[in-house]
Amino acid sequence: MSGKLNSSEVEIVGAWLSDENCVIADENELRIDWLTKNVLEEIATDRSGWGRLYRDPSDGRLWERTFPNGSMQGGGPKKLWNINREEAQEKYTFAK
Repeated sequence: MSGKLNSSEVEIVGAWLSDENCVIADENELRIDWLTKNVLEEIATDRSGWGRLYRDPSDGRLWERTFPNGSMQGGGPKKLWNINREEAQEKYTFAK
């Protein structure tokens, strides 16, 4: 998988798809995993331990990875969205 974030992207929402007896990640879910492991720099974790804050080294934008369906096993599919600095400073402790 490849493909860095482009400047017009602001949100990627993953989903889990059912394939007979198992659940598989959709393309967005796989892309979020790839981006957070290969492109983005992790800079902070929220108090709960579930939310993670990342910085895109190519443009400095901040990205938050969350699990919006927390009632699902493992937190459910991921969401990666562009977060502004003020919101990030309220939720995370990181070097400003």
